Amino acid sequence: MAQINANGKTVDVAADGSTPLLWVLREELGLTGTKYGCGIGQCGACTVHINGAAVRSCTLALASVEPADKILTIEGLSADSSHPVQKAWAELDVPQCGYCQSGMIMAAAALLAKTPNPTDADIDAGITNICRCGTYRRVRKGIHLAAGNKV
Repeated sequence: MAQINANGKTVDVAADGSTPLLWVLREELGLTGTKYGCGIGQCGACTVHINGAAVRSCTLALASVEPADKILTIEGLSADSSHPVQKAWAELDVPQCGYCQSGMIMAAAALLAKTPNPTDADIDAGITNICRCGTYRRVRKGIHLAAGNKV
């Protein structure tokens, strides 16, 4: 039994400590917005925030998460899709297939929290998620719009 704080709620989970956080979130808590993509931490579809930092949840063991750590998933980013990144994504129709986008949105939100007015170079360095549809220019434009920059 482990205790985690996900989206502001402290919950007990019955999972082995070696279980990746991704599967705890999806299977134990029903937070299926966090996606499985590669299982090796490269694609970023599983990105969540832990204490404000973007983390690939597919390679993070449950035992590595402390009860005091604050885990934020796409479901907890905003109750009504009103986060600036979500609004920008909708306005610009950023996703194509959309599978990677919850992780992409979480990565973008973490980047903007750290760097509120990012340059293209900041975005390229900070967003390492893979989009198989190739929406990278729209992602960059969405991040600039969410930052309040003219696009």
